[in-house]
Amino acid sequence: MSRVVRSSKFRHVFGQAAKKENTYDGIKPSRSAWDSNKVAASTKFIAVIWDAAGGGAFCVLDADKKGKLGQFPLVTGHSGEVLDIEFSPFHNDIVASVSDDGYAKIWKIPEGGLTESLNTPVQSLSGHKRKVGTVNFNPIANNVLATSSADYTVKCWNVETGQVMNDIPGHVDIIQSASWDYTGQVFATASKDKCVRVLDPRANAIIATVEAHPGVKGMRCLYLGNKEKLFTMGFSKTSERQFSLFDPRKLGESLRTENIDTAAGIIMPFFDSDTSILFLAGKGDGNIRYYEVVDEAPYVHFLTEYKSATPQRGMGWTPKLGMDLGTCEIARMLKLTATAVEPIHMTVPRKSDVFQDDLYPPTFSGEPTLTAEEWGKGKNGEPKMLQMKPGQEAPKQKDSSFQTVVVEKKERSGKELQDENDKQAKRIAYLEAEVAKLNAKISSLEGGQ
Repeated sequence: MSRVVRSSKFRHVFGQAAKKENTYDGIKPSRSAWDSNKVAASTKFIAVIWDAAGGGAFCVLDADKKGKLGQFPLVTGHSGEVLDIEFSPFHNDIVASVSDDGYAKIWKIPEGGLTESLNTPVQSLSGHKRKVGTVNFNPIANNVLATSSADYTVKCWNVETGQVMNDIPGHVDIIQSASWDYTGQVFATASKDKCVRVLDPRANAIIATVEAHPGVKGMRCLYLGNKEKLFTMGFSKTSERQFSLFDPRKLGESLRTENIDTAAGIIMPFFDSDTSILFLAGKGDGNIRYYEVVDEAPYVHFLTEYKSATPQRGMGWTPKLGMDLGTCEIARMLKLTATAVEPIHMTVPRKSDVFQDDLYPPTFSGEPTLTAEEWGKGKNGEPKMLQMKPGQEAPKQKDSSFQTVVVEKKERSGKELQDENDKQAKRIAYLEAEVAKLNAKISSLEGGQ
């Protein structure tokens, strides 16, 4: 990739890790092999997929309470591992989770955060036949949620009613990543068969497919906001980490493909539509690279990178309305390590203390443009925007009313039952071995008296 210096006000974006007392310490992150970011955030809360035995769980932290944290009330209720989580863009206290048990569940976090474990969701979404791996809220339509599953389908739900709105078949392998476009009209998926697909959910159809990366390792896809570009991360034939950029309206040959390095971990992409900055965070390493995306070739320009000796297991980020405007913070990454969530503040150094309005164009307001019913009937729109300024308050969020849905117990296939039996047998063998060790230790202590 070309490192030619070019003029940009974001050329000197500076990443600064929070001090120890301003991290969220004492975390036990999931060790699942499933590739997800493992961290999600609203302006009020931070959620982390938890390392839980005997079912799935995640913790929800109050974003204002930092430092060494004690006991964690967990969000439980899944019978299998939690694989992905996401907060609603319109409700700071609504978070969705999907799991190995085949369900998607919607949770409402009480005012002030959790004081005890939460095991009753406000909605359970049942319909997938196998594990559910990704969850994505529509960016403009209230209470519209997309999930993808190992049954090779993508479903769109009205989470208030708990009903499936759209069911899109056509995939032939595991869906590893998914992303809505800027206006919530189309949906992209990256699959284990090396293909990226663009879906029209309301037509229940796949409208375009392209092989994005030749490597056999994992792949990610991400719509680049209002740039009308589709970004993918994957691997080359020689296992180099590689990105490609596509025009989703003419999904064919990539506009640009570049190899980055030879590290093994998948790269997690994040895009800030306001500044057109793309952040690439590698799993298993401590680097976060920044790029500026423009409308003309070569489209993607390297800016600089944040380096750390501490590897990241996952990454999330805080919505734009949670930024510290006084320090010229344009993004806040949430780095998940083996024991903590570490905020990394991305700032643009300026000498003046005056509000730097050129760094803060109108941003997403957190208000929905459409209802689920309007979106389902084919109505389109643009995200509602808000001009950021010191002291600006976000629009007041309206509560959702969830209708109780009777969920029938899902029948499991013979293979799923056998896999669960094998898993439990291994767990029992492990526990029996631990008990034997303890008994031996006790016997030796008694013999020495």
